[in-house]
Amino acid sequence: MTIPTKSESHLTNFIRNIIDEDLSQQKWSARQKLVGSSHLIQTRFPPEPNGYLHIGHAKSICLNFGLARDYNGICHLRFDDTNPEKESLEYVESIMDAVHWLGFQWGTHLYYASDYFEKLYQFAEWFIQQGKAYVDSQSADDMRGTRGTLTEAGQDSPYRSRSVEESLRLFREMRAGKHADGAHVLRLKIDMASPNMNLRDPVIYRIRRAHHHRTGDKWCIYPMYDYTHCISDALEHITHSVCTLEFEDHRPLYDWVLNQLADGGFFHRPLPQQIEFARLNLTYVVTSKRKLQQLVQEALVDGWDDPRMPTLVGLRRRGYTPASIQLFCERIGVSKADSWIDYSVLEQALRDDLDPIAPRAVAVLNPLKLIIDNYPAGQSEPCHAPVHPHHPEQGQRTFSFSNTLWIEAEDFCEEPPKGYFRLFPGNKVRLRYGYVIECTGCAKDVHGNIIAVHANYIPDTKSGTPGADSVKVKGNIHWLSAAHALKAKVRLYDRLFLDPQPDSGGKDFKTCLNPDSVKIVQAWLEPTLERSRREERFQFERHGYFVSDRTDSKREALVFNRVATLKDTWK
Repeated sequence: MTIPTKSESHLTNFIRNIIDEDLSQQKWSARQKLVGSSHLIQTRFPPEPNGYLHIGHAKSICLNFGLARDYNGICHLRFDDTNPEKESLEYVESIMDAVHWLGFQWGTHLYYASDYFEKLYQFAEWFIQQGKAYVDSQSADDMRGTRGTLTEAGQDSPYRSRSVEESLRLFREMRAGKHADGAHVLRLKIDMASPNMNLRDPVIYRIRRAHHHRTGDKWCIYPMYDYTHCISDALEHITHSVCTLEFEDHRPLYDWVLNQLADGGFFHRPLPQQIEFARLNLTYVVTSKRKLQQLVQEALVDGWDDPRMPTLVGLRRRGYTPASIQLFCERIGVSKADSWIDYSVLEQALRDDLDPIAPRAVAVLNPLKLIIDNYPAGQSEPCHAPVHPHHPEQGQRTFSFSNTLWIEAEDFCEEPPKGYFRLFPGNKVRLRYGYVIECTGCAKDVHGNIIAVHANYIPDTKSGTPGADSVKVKGNIHWLSAAHALKAKVRLYDRLFLDPQPDSGGKDFKTCLNPDSVKIVQAWLEPTLERSRREERFQFERHGYFVSDRTDSKREALVFNRVATLKDTWK
């Protein structure tokens, strides 16, 4: 599926309205000429490489890269790698792979906050020299105790009046590794009485001896996010810095830092503009990285790419397509208001993407043997079905009919309820793409369990032949020849949590886990699926959409994952 561009779908939201107004006023024209850029806007996607991306990140990716696409701009991929204790190259590579998989490219615009460590340090020295930053030697508890509350002003640190010379000397010693972790921090000197807690002399550097995945052991002090992010935006000439709503209270600090540096002659105005939008709240999932890590570390799921996980690697393995996720993000839109999106919206986007393109196939997931007593043993004949019912140009698929078939166990009932039109003694049904048959009874084991159904076929009723409609029936069931069907393992996935908001209201999200979130069955598939490729998706008629598992290394055993049912049956 091709996602429509802005001009095709007439998308609009408050962020696009801001950009439209900026462009109509030629807000960025002078700066673009100054920096030699031909791009109307510049955005960025700035993940921290401390975990795998999830569906919430997909919204941000689609938004930032989509804006750049639609406004003749560019979108940077920048890693916020300022916290080495939690970051790794594994996460960096997984993030790049996920963005590429979603269909977006950053070209030459791949950046890391660590690219700017030297500049960030120099700016920090400048803030000290201007009397706008100081080294604080309080303990973390003491700092916390003097920060104040939402209704009470904070108290000045006893080190706030430290001289420029002493703060500069201590800061350089911090860089040189002469002080222990936690001994000192560098704070901006703004306003301890500000009603905005983020302006109460925020910490911008701390000592942390940890090996960095890019800079190794070169640094033992690392900048904080709020300080790093705005400066990185300015260094990269970002025009619209789009982030989620929890950073709205951080915007005054973002603007304060950049305005100070612009006044100092380091950056040209207009400066990058931070714009906040509501994050994605999707029912029946958790998107907290800490909680997702907990699920993995406690083996409550089978890794980051478990198909029940809301991670992009999990959704990919489940069988979601990049187009379906883009379509989902387009449908939920962008707003300032927090709201919950039902999981069924994501599933429907998948169905709408796959329905027109997924080849059809027959699968029997709960097999019961059906014996056609009047069909010669050892004989078989071909039956035909369309590869796709709405695309005859894709041709026909062929599978065999014989005297021993597999059917779904639920398609036979010895004592049927009213309105049951499938197999029961004395009733006729059509075998889809095959013959009309009449049920004659069933066989049971010593415990009374049904082990086989018996029927006779009516010879002149084969689908596609002149006499096919000579016998009228109400039931139509699917089937596979037992001698020709492929054995396969099929994983039937469901939602990972039973509660639509598993981690809200102080709940322990682990108590909301769905014990039936995966069911593995021994199934039979039509022979055409033997040629299926990894990650190839099909609609198993009647059952839903399935994908050939992308990570299973042994192809002697076919493995398919259910992506979604044909319709929403959760409620």
